[in-house]
Formats: sequence, structure tokens, C-alpha cells
Amino acid sequence: MSEYRLGDIIDDYCVRCKRIMNHAVVSVLNREPAKVRCRTCHSDHDYRHEQVPPSKGDLRKAALFQEVLRTVSPDEAIAEAAALAGPIVEAAPKAKAKPKAKGKGKGRK
Repeated sequence: MSEYRLGDIIDDYCVRCKRIMNHAVVSVLNREPAKVRCRTCHSDHDYRHEQVPPSKGDLRKAALFQEVLRTVSPDEAIAEAAALAGPIVEAAPKAKAKPKAKGKGKGRK
């Protein structure tokens, strides 16, 4: 791994462009870029190591899923699934609906 210097051009995820773009190193901390500036939109942000952040929707879904998993133990889940399934009963066949009669309206000319 090479040492980074101010002004070096590196690739990183731009938070404004929402893409991996060319960036210039603006500040260096412990021989690693700390802040970078997008060479396309000129916005400054922290160096993200070319990592695209997960979408907010994905984060919310993951948090809700983990909350559900914390509240349900495996034994309870199996018991609830068995109770919900219950005995299998076949449904009676549905009667077919009569087709609608077409009205005598004005036709196209």
C-alpha cells in the first residue's frame, strides 16, 4: 500500500453524485486519506474506501427483522406455526359467476 499525499487522485464513492468517482485527497490522517473532494461535483466528504453505503430502506428492513427475531424464540415459532396450520380442510368449489350481458349501446360509426 502506498502513502497518500495531498492532491493525489483516488477513486471513492461520492455522496452527492451517488457513484464511484475520481476524488482528490484533501486531508491525510495516519497515512490514509481522511477527507476527499469529488473532481466532478467538487463536494468534500469523508473518505469511504469505495464502499457504497446501504440504502435507508435496507437498514430499516434489517432493523425490523432483527426486532422480530429477538421477540420470538424458536420453540414458540414452531408451536405457533403448527397452531396456525391446524387441520387441512378442502374448500368447497366456488360457483361460477354468470357472464355479464352486453348492453345495447351506441356503437362506433
